[in-house]
Order: sequence, then structure tokens, then C-alpha cells
Amino acid sequence: MANFPTIRIRTRRKYYRLIFTGLMAMMMSLIISSALLLVKVGYVDGFFMELMHSWGLAFVFAWPSAYICAYLVQEHVLSRIEFY
Repeated sequence: MANFPTIRIRTRRKYYRLIFTGLMAMMMSLIISSALLLVKVGYVDGFFMELMHSWGLAFVFAWPSAYICAYLVQEHVLSRIEFY
């Protein structure tokens, strides 16, 4: 089995929440867009292009809302829980 080199990216800690919510929003918006398209119209010709359009639109709304929700949960909910 071939050993591929591990890709590592170095960045400042302050960008953690921005990167994390961006990746989460990207994956979740793809899954939800795919599911909704399959339920609404099924697998039809041009499905991939329609998926790319709806995924892009969903991501525009998903990233800011994920960022705000992550902030609210981390700062206002998790700060009140005592973990041990």
C-alpha cells in the first residue's frame, strides 16, 4: 500500500472557529441540498448542475448561520456547563 504524504496547513488559532464552521457548513449544505433535490424532483437529467446551484445558494446562508450558532452555543451554553 502506498504511503501518501500528510498535508498540513498552519494557521493562527483565532481562525479555528471560522475554518471549522466553514467546513461544517459546506458538508451539511451539500448533504441537505442533495437530499432535498432527490426528494423534490428525484434523480433527473441535469441533477448535478442543479445540485451545484442549490448547494452554492445553501452555503451562502449556512456558513454565517453556523458561525453565529457556534458562537452562541460555545459562549452562552457551554460556558454554563461544568465538564469534568
